[in-house]
Amino acid sequence: MRPLRFHLNLTLDGCYDHTVGIPDEELHLNAMRFIAEADVLLFGRVTYQMMEQAWRMPVSGTWPEWMAPWMQPFAQAIDVAKKHVVSSTLKEVDWNAELVQGDLKAFVRALKQQPGNGIAVGGVKLVMALTELGLIDEYEFIILPRIAGRGPNLFAGLSRLVDLKLVGRKEFGSGAVGLRYEVKR
Repeated sequence: MRPLRFHLNLTLDGCYDHTVGIPDEELHLNAMRFIAEADVLLFGRVTYQMMEQAWRMPVSGTWPEWMAPWMQPFAQAIDVAKKHVVSSTLKEVDWNAELVQGDLKAFVRALKQQPGNGIAVGGVKLVMALTELGLIDEYEFIILPRIAGRGPNLFAGLSRLVDLKLVGRKEFGSGAVGLRYEVKR
């Protein structure tokens, strides 16, 4: 069974808003590794649309000028990755994606039963739902050396405790710390 893994950068006070992140080559390479190691990406609608807007290869076939060369490996990894998008409002998706509607628990269980290295999940509402269902196997948090002093905060309103076991730690040159946990079963 392939594991379902969640990865997110957040500030020391728990803010996950991408606009408070630290644009850093080493952090982008780490995120690229996370995506490249997965067989498929699972996104909620908001995350899918945000990622598509930022990281989809333009029709011109060249990355925009604003994109630093060190961002391109991440952009390429996410651009070519197979994606599933969970949404009750979208009617169709493209960008190497398939739309997921209906029984989320049954879909994810079936996806996990397929052979492969793993599934990477992105989003916040989707991750909350998958955590409530007990379907996420690993959480990787990159704690940024920054205090945002504002929300949004991850897992606010979770109905139960989720016990985790630390299985990996990595320090980055920026002062960020990566913590990887497996769910205790």
